[in-house]
Amino acid sequence: MKTNYLITIVGPTAIGKTALSITLSKHFGCDIISCDSRQFFKEMKIGTAVPSDEELKAAPHHFIQNKSVFENYSVGDFEREALLKLDELFQKNNIQIMVGGSGLYVDAVLRGFDDFPDIASSIREEIRRNYEEKGLEFLQQKLQELDAYYFEKLSSENPQTLQNPQRMMRFVEVSLGTGKPYSSFLNQKQSTRNFTPIIIGLEANREIMYERINRRVDLMMQDGLLEEVKNLHPNKNLNALQTVGYRELFDYLDGKTNVEFAIEEIKKNTRRFAKRQLTWFKRTENVAWFDFETANSVVMNYVNNSIK
Repeated sequence: MKTNYLITIVGPTAIGKTALSITLSKHFGCDIISCDSRQFFKEMKIGTAVPSDEELKAAPHHFIQNKSVFENYSVGDFEREALLKLDELFQKNNIQIMVGGSGLYVDAVLRGFDDFPDIASSIREEIRRNYEEKGLEFLQQKLQELDAYYFEKLSSENPQTLQNPQRMMRFVEVSLGTGKPYSSFLNQKQSTRNFTPIIIGLEANREIMYERINRRVDLMMQDGLLEEVKNLHPNKNLNALQTVGYRELFDYLDGKTNVEFAIEEIKKNTRRFAKRQLTWFKRTENVAWFDFETANSVVMNYVNNSIK
């Protein structure tokens, strides 16, 4: 029986993951699982840098623009659906590809996602309301009160997470909704997978990475990002829209800034996001890192040597 392999391409935004995934897909005659937590949403095409129509035609893609921002779609939902799709794809080809920069979603597929109880929507809404009224400091204080161990762990090992409102609201809602610390639900199970991962990381020096990000933002604006955001503005409080590229233009549309300032904020916040992505993936085990300009043949040689 053949071993299944999931070639997984990770790295910061705008580094060239899509192009490499298509090259590998053509070589191995396989499909691509997208693992970008915002490219799932069909209303967010420009601001999430969805692959172009030409790229989508060049290789079979899954989990791109398959959901609506009005749907609740969690990392656990993605884990279940992605594993089912991979089971189906492996029946046709024992090599498949996953690509994306959403570290939590990559980890969910490769290693499994911890099981959490369902939380009442009333608790979730109350926490969001408190955050909107009292700010991030409220969430930080609440987590420290409800799960001091996890708060200290994040403070020392992953401090940027304490600045992420979505993650912090999740930690607090689980702790409040279950009466147990969020950390008590972590690492409870060892998930088995029917594939061997081959993880490829793409990187560049900071100046080049930032230049590519700035250029991509300018292209998004030329392609109509502002119009896309205008259409979504009435629903700006939806969870899926709490995203770089959308928040900044919502502020512009609300009269809080001018458009030039909003664009610079998108670039700055995207650069910060890319830095967080790199930090996450640099902690991931067994990643083979390549400069983004490395010849495809070199990466292909590494993959071929990893397949037994």
